[in-house]
Amino acid sequence: MGSPVIIASERGEVGLVEAMRALRAGGSAMDAVEIALRAAEANEADHYVGVGGIPNLLGEVELDASIMDGSTLAAGAVGAVTGFPHPITIARAVCEQLPQHAMLVGRGAERFADECAIPRGTTLTEEAVRLWKEGLTPEALDEAERTQGAGETAYRRSVLARIQAMEPPHRHPWGTINVIALDGAGRLCTGVSTSGYPWKYPGRVGDSAVIGAGNYCDGRYGGAACTGRGELAIRAGTARTVVDGLADGLSPEEACVTALERTMSLADPFRAQVRTLCLTADGQHAGAATVTGATYGLMTGDHTEPEFLPRAVISNHFFIGVETGSQP
Repeated sequence: MGSPVIIASERGEVGLVEAMRALRAGGSAMDAVEIALRAAEANEADHYVGVGGIPNLLGEVELDASIMDGSTLAAGAVGAVTGFPHPITIARAVCEQLPQHAMLVGRGAERFADECAIPRGTTLTEEAVRLWKEGLTPEALDEAERTQGAGETAYRRSVLARIQAMEPPHRHPWGTINVIALDGAGRLCTGVSTSGYPWKYPGRVGDSAVIGAGNYCDGRYGGAACTGRGELAIRAGTARTVVDGLADGLSPEEACVTALERTMSLADPFRAQVRTLCLTADGQHAGAATVTGATYGLMTGDHTEPEFLPRAVISNHFFIGVETGSQP
């Protein structure tokens, strides 16, 4: 039996202690990932995942999630789910109980969750409604551009073309939550959960539910997951690119950095930050980001509380100008 390891993106640390407790007791990597992500999904103070997620354009919370077993490359994913607080549990059920499929969306995913007796529950909170309504004011637009970049402002202006509402940006780290676990038997699992972009067009599914884009795990090499501008990760296949880098002999940090450089070389008028995280089959780990100050949480069998480690930051050189429309 080896020593278990679990890592998580910002705000994913809320479930790491409980997840590590399960790993120490002999639980699987998949158990640990689901436990950690369910804790994040239940955290009403987190407005980018699960209960309390900021609604879509029509004021409805739609949730995406995926999980992947590195031992078999089996995966389950759900997108645009409403009325279920824990999409990661539905994603796991798809993986284990509906192996003829890898992804369910919308009403089909909800029907399947009912068949599996997964509890329904409220996902829209008063606080999320307040944030959704507090507008795309000029002040908030200025703050968004100052703290998150011009791409975020462009996105919010596109929302204004359809709805007269928005939310002031959070000053703390935000976005999708990633969890990657290595259990004592050497099994790897990756999981991702999100409520997606606030004010997204109904039915939009980002990279979190797309295997190879926001989530990928191969037990021979490692697992990777992403947060941030999901459309870029889909176009670049970012998570799979990280794992391919590990397979080619890159270090975890080199693999994350190389994948983000490729991702951020794509032209995109709604460019926003992207982050990635990886854990190898032998317990090495790293993260990378397009912004300074980004971290990730770590627990091993020796930790009693999560440790926070810095992510590598990729050079601004790789942010291709939208004006030229240049491509790599």
